[in-house]
Amino acid sequence: MSANLTLDALKQAIDAGEIDTVLAVLVDMQGRLMGKRFLARHFVDSAWEETHCCNYLLATDLEMATPDGYASTSWESGYGDYVMKPDLDTLRICAWLDGTAMVLCDVQDHNTHQDVSHSPRGVLKKQIKRLEDMGLSAMMATELEFFLFAKTIDEIRADGFQNLEPISAYNEDYHMLQTTKEENIMRPIRNDLYASGIPVEGTKGEAEAGQEELNIRYGAPLECADHHTIAKHAIKEIAWAKGHAVTFLPKWHKDRVGSSSHVHQSLWKDGESIFHDAEKEHGMSDLMRSYVAGMIKYAPDYTYFLAPYINSYKRFQKGTFAPTGTAWSVDNRTAGFRLCGANTKSVRVECRIGGSDMNPYLAMAAQLAAGLAGIEENLTLGPALTGDAYADKTVDNIPENLRDAGTALNGSAMLRKALGDDVVDHYYRAATWEQEEFARVVTDYEIARGFEKA
Repeated sequence: MSANLTLDALKQAIDAGEIDTVLAVLVDMQGRLMGKRFLARHFVDSAWEETHCCNYLLATDLEMATPDGYASTSWESGYGDYVMKPDLDTLRICAWLDGTAMVLCDVQDHNTHQDVSHSPRGVLKKQIKRLEDMGLSAMMATELEFFLFAKTIDEIRADGFQNLEPISAYNEDYHMLQTTKEENIMRPIRNDLYASGIPVEGTKGEAEAGQEELNIRYGAPLECADHHTIAKHAIKEIAWAKGHAVTFLPKWHKDRVGSSSHVHQSLWKDGESIFHDAEKEHGMSDLMRSYVAGMIKYAPDYTYFLAPYINSYKRFQKGTFAPTGTAWSVDNRTAGFRLCGANTKSVRVECRIGGSDMNPYLAMAAQLAAGLAGIEENLTLGPALTGDAYADKTVDNIPENLRDAGTALNGSAMLRKALGDDVVDHYYRAATWEQEEFARVVTDYEIARGFEKA
């Protein structure tokens, strides 16, 4: 189950008066949907072939500022156009909006009509092509965590993002009573996403007051990233429509646990998982062991793609279920990489480093690149960690802040080879811009700590 409309079916729905608007959207650097609302009739008449957008959309920050330092576009080059090429395989009903359909677009160069190299979908498609050239495919799934708040986003913004109150008063991990109180929001999230072609499995309360988790069935990498991105967008809109705010910020309060986005993955060939070998320890094939070894070896290189902002690194704290190191372990939630489904055909690796703010296309692409490097280098996987990974001093750490992660990204020969120099340079500039912007800010913490005492 995936996209649930064809172009012909869309035309029929328009003729029947069921759909009057089509959202043509691209995925930006931050993993958000940007694009246009078309009169549905115009879309099926001509815009289904292509439309255009300003190329600054892949060179902005969260505030839509236009930083300098990007090779792809600038004030000097005049901020020209990209082609938005609708991927009709993603055409779907947008069930949470009246009379609306949606299609995801690939971002292409205006002259060559080739994917823009640093476009998130383009970055992931390049790694998928590497898999295909090896006769392989991948299956991936993300777990998406977020917080619901009692007030609307407009009320919270007017209050300066102070005195934030989650929708519940206590830890609701697996809690059925408290989550019943939230069903006016969570039920339409599940049902509207499913009706929109997103193969939702379910939702649950997570390990904090007001924290939720959405689980979507695994799929091919591009499909998985599409589902993740559309779901994240829909959750924000559905919560807004119900009079509540939602955040995917990984760490919104120092005393609250953070929100993650774990990524499960396995490699397949001819319809069978090649991660599984019943004769090997834990059911892990030699190829899987090399893949996981690559993920571990290069974890510092790609941490930026799992944690792209200053706030992302506030989540990595001892005793919070957010990992601080790169160890792997069997069904152990203190490790950065958890072996799931040991000794079964569904054996897979779960990367627990990613936060809820990650761009899934970039995160998946980087992990695939690292795993494939492990296979190409025939890396050997060390023994599984047992016990508390936080307390084990032999475990290598992931970068502790955005500056260190950006430096590791910039210096990664593996990622430069796999993704391209232009892609690494582009996102390294995004990392340095975030640091520059934060460095200019005087925080509430600094004022409260030093106003009188300094």
